[in-house]
Amino acid sequence: MDYQHYLDEINALNDYLRLGIAIFLIFLSLVVAKYALIRPWWRFVTSTEVDWDDHLHRPLANRAYALILAIGAQLTIRWIMGASSSMHDTSEPIFSAFYIILSASILSVSIKHLIPALMDQFSAQGSVTVSGSNSIIVFFLRTVVWFAGLYFALNQLDIELLGILASLAVFSLIIGLAVQQTLGNIVNSFLLAIDRPFEVGDRIEVEETLGAVVSVGILSTKVLDRDERLVVIPNNTLVQSKVINHARGGGDGIARRISVVLDIGVDYREDIDHVKYTLLQLAKSCPYVIEKPEPRILLHELADFAKIFRVYTWVEDYSDEWVARDWLLRNIDERFGKENINIPFPTSVELSDSVYTQAEVTKQRTAKRKMVQERKKLEESRNNARIELEDITEKLKDPDIPKKERNEIEERQRELLNMLAQFDTDDG
Repeated sequence: MDYQHYLDEINALNDYLRLGIAIFLIFLSLVVAKYALIRPWWRFVTSTEVDWDDHLHRPLANRAYALILAIGAQLTIRWIMGASSSMHDTSEPIFSAFYIILSASILSVSIKHLIPALMDQFSAQGSVTVSGSNSIIVFFLRTVVWFAGLYFALNQLDIELLGILASLAVFSLIIGLAVQQTLGNIVNSFLLAIDRPFEVGDRIEVEETLGAVVSVGILSTKVLDRDERLVVIPNNTLVQSKVINHARGGGDGIARRISVVLDIGVDYREDIDHVKYTLLQLAKSCPYVIEKPEPRILLHELADFAKIFRVYTWVEDYSDEWVARDWLLRNIDERFGKENINIPFPTSVELSDSVYTQAEVTKQRTAKRKMVQERKKLEESRNNARIELEDITEKLKDPDIPKKERNEIEERQRELLNMLAQFDTDDG
């Protein structure tokens, strides 16, 4: 009875006080949902090994907040205006349409993250998938969900979607002719998703463009070349052109491995086994070269002035290609000097016993010492950037970071990524 008495007293309050109470209860519901549901859910998904639930958490959390606000607003109108009021009759179909759209949105974003994860489970371990855009299956399912959601939502508002589409048929035909190239790009994006000639991160060559694939979209594919220029290639061009994938990986499906091949010429008087053993030891000691496949040294050509040896090595990440090439060439030059292996000149020359003066020798030593210091400084900056990038990645997993701070952190993340890419270019 006391409970009913309190309810009667609250219902007897004026509309403004009841509105304030309703707003307070809605705010309280949001706080309870955040600390009792959203945050424990976030701690759970971050503890799992998979990534799709991490990406799915924020969209679903935002939609949960929207659902609480909508239910609160609907109950507030019923409480203050009454179930028989005109405002109640007008708002009910709107809320019904909103719930249908929200359900379609939840289902659509779930399909976006769940279907690729399920497809990966059924894919072969050695296969390489295109990760730059939604597959045709995901796109089709999301389209069906949204069409059904809009259809039922508009029906709640007494609007016939099929009638609207029929009235726009002629207009759509005119628009279709006007955007023929755009539609071609969209269709070809599906063909790329089916054929899978490359994935995000691969280094491809299309006509005169050579660079890393950074995204594959519905209309175009974006490639970052070695000069840090973003090249946008229409999907029509990709389908109609010859595409060379320089970093696909090979039979084991490692998508970022790439070979580093060097041609080294030595004097005809040098012993072949001596040269091959020296080059092989250097290739195996390179910190960027992987153990499998093993480095190979082959006598490639007997040229006019030199025996040409070809050095075959592989690096795990193609962004290290130019760093590995620089390391190998520097150490080959130094080791050949210690082993008295001569790299010949293309023409006969006479060298005096003292080619360089003492002052020139001192300058060379000073320059070499400074270059060693610069390389150490560059490597230290590169390692620090990678460590900071890992810390930033961990910080971004926190869902409670303010929007302004998150934008600043993401801007710093982009700066570090560009810095690492520039390091690779400078090392090359």
